[in-house]
Amino acid sequence: QVQLAESGGGLVQAGGSLRVSCTASGNIWRINSMGWYRQAPGKQREMVAIITSGGSTNYADSVKGRFTISRDNTKKTVSLQMNSLKPEDTAVYVCNAEIKSTLIETIRPWGQGIQVTVSS
Repeated sequence: QVQLAESGGGLVQAGGSLRVSCTASGNIWRINSMGWYRQAPGKQREMVAIITSGGSTNYADSVKGRFTISRDNTKKTVSLQMNSLKPEDTAVYVCNAEIKSTLIETIRPWGQGIQVTVSS
């Protein structure tokens, strides 16, 4: 069993900053990619940022230059630093990871999500 637990988030005014973090726990042999997705009311879930085990990153165009994803492999944690937040960044942010629980078994668990609200 593998779990992803998110923390951080909250309410901030436009232009402000927030940080969300996600820690993986359980039966983990190796973590490949880790990332953040978000889902706003009435919209589909979208990729925000992904980071590979080697540190390569990929961002949605809408957050490039404002958000930074990082990971601590020792702590099995991925974080998303969000700066210059806009009201359109308001969403539930959900952590995802590609995890090898054994040499041959790969799973992609999701966190429960954490609310980020940006007021105008």
